Amino acid sequence: MQKKLIALAVAGLASGAAFAQTNVTLYGVADVGYVYSSGSAGHLGPVNIGGNNVFSGLVSGLLSGSRLGFRGEENLGNGLKAVFTLEYALNLDNNSGVGNTGGLNARQQFVGLSGEKWGMVAFGRQYAPGYLATARNDPYGGALFEPQSFLSQQAGNSITPNSAARWDNAMTYTSPNWNGFQAKAIYAFGETQGTYPVVGGLTYNDKLTSVSDNGKWALGFNYANGPINADVVYQQREHVTTNIGVFSGLGNGFPAVVTNQFNANGKSVNEVYVGGSYDFKVAKVMGSWQGQNDRNDANLDNQIWSVGVVIPVLQASNIHLAWSELLWDQGHDNFGVQRPLNGNSQAASLGWSTALSKRTTLYAGYVWTRNDNDSTPSGPVAGTDVTGARGQTNNTFVAGINHAF
Repeated sequence: MQKKLIALAVAGLASGAAFAQTNVTLYGVADVGYVYSSGSAGHLGPVNIGGNNVFSGLVSGLLSGSRLGFRGEENLGNGLKAVFTLEYALNLDNNSGVGNTGGLNARQQFVGLSGEKWGMVAFGRQYAPGYLATARNDPYGGALFEPQSFLSQQAGNSITPNSAARWDNAMTYTSPNWNGFQAKAIYAFGETQGTYPVVGGLTYNDKLTSVSDNGKWALGFNYANGPINADVVYQQREHVTTNIGVFSGLGNGFPAVVTNQFNANGKSVNEVYVGGSYDFKVAKVMGSWQGQNDRNDANLDNQIWSVGVVIPVLQASNIHLAWSELLWDQGHDNFGVQRPLNGNSQAASLGWSTALSKRTTLYAGYVWTRNDNDSTPSGPVAGTDVTGARGQTNNTFVAGINHAF
């Protein structure tokens, strides 16, 4: 009897091994740094408010967002694989992130099928093409304190290396790599919930909604071969019916964003991005241009120009230089009155990074930001209060450590 029990146990273990074919990888980033940000309180319309906005403290995810993730794949045969990614944000400076009572904050979570010859399809919360395109052509890889990063975020653009380029309810197709060329397409369902109209005390059966309201779609094309990288992206938000306006802080400061200013009237918001880089070995240069065309009444049209360079020094260090400008073109309302966003914001950064190993990096940087009176209160800010302001010149210093595992 004892031999039979041992045989059954061995058979059970062998059976479990036969079915446990999914390879799962645990990975993550732990990043935290010190931030000091200071600038005048700026202007409220033509009035100089006076005083200063100042922040001093720790901020998580300065160089790259702190996270904990799981990715895996199962070989289904004939070159076909099942794949998944579950990735969640962490804040190392306070009690939030995975395990916090506030719940998980998903960066990505999707499942799909992948084939060597035909590419990958996936379903869930995923990156739109603008996410990686902007990071690839940025001197600091889309860090929170980099000019293109915080200017695109505070302008409310979806082509950004920040959360606005992670889309819920999304279906994606990513092509194979054809001699350095790769394409990605995405569609994200808006899933807008309407309300039943009440007219004359009677409730009608049809909800005031459309299956296409707040849907999003995008196409991205990347070419990376040797020293050359080039990206072209088009993204559209369809039939926008949510509020997207007044300025508010994001917490952990990077940066002010456009929210709740007006009710969009169901028209599209179109964005285009063109960026590229070339590695000369002694220096890697890069640049980009992006534009947003908002067809809704608020007309949040803008353009962002960006240039940068990464210069290798010593054995494992780099100097990072960047400059960006946000140009608003909100125009006039139907009564000929000029809307508030017709100015510009300029930002420049100087940074240093040193790789202590393949996984651990020390970094530091200085960021200068100047806002017109008619621009958004942008700037690398930190804490729960916004340190960027209209009509302000802001100076920010950062220093931190990043470890990837």
